[in-house]
Amino acid sequence: MLVLGIDPGSLTTGYGLVEKKDNRLIYVEAGKISFSYSLPFSERIYKIYKSLLEVIQTYHPEEVSIEDIFFAKNVKSALKIGHARGAALIAAIQRGLKVFEYTPLQIKQSVVGYGRATKEQVRSMVTLILKLDNQKFSLDTSDALAIAICHHNWVRFEDTN
Repeated sequence: MLVLGIDPGSLTTGYGLVEKKDNRLIYVEAGKISFSYSLPFSERIYKIYKSLLEVIQTYHPEEVSIEDIFFAKNVKSALKIGHARGAALIAAIQRGLKVFEYTPLQIKQSVVGYGRATKEQVRSMVTLILKLDNQKFSLDTSDALAIAICHHNWVRFEDTN
């Protein structure tokens, strides 16, 4: 099963595709959609939507996992992240994909084993789990891969019940 993980952000949205074959997690692709702060917010949201549609059309994931809303100290930032999530959700739903949402705590526990792990620790574990020794991912990209890994782990757990 191929899963698209999405780490939404209004300036940078990370995406990562992880496939499960024979109980092994395999890296397929990852990247980020980044914008200049000077680009109007509405254009950034539209470009997140269009870019994720392109990723979905190119790789044909079977499911999408996305980071759930969390409480932020800055309300304005939280609202902007919510808009980016909305653009990602609409792209997935428009392509008929089932969407699964995970909290930052669930993602970190699933990948690192510790819910308060740093982004650098998450990146290190993603690199280890996917056996990608020579690749250096941005934090947004590794977070997106972690979200896809988290989904594979939760699906495995739910399948045993």
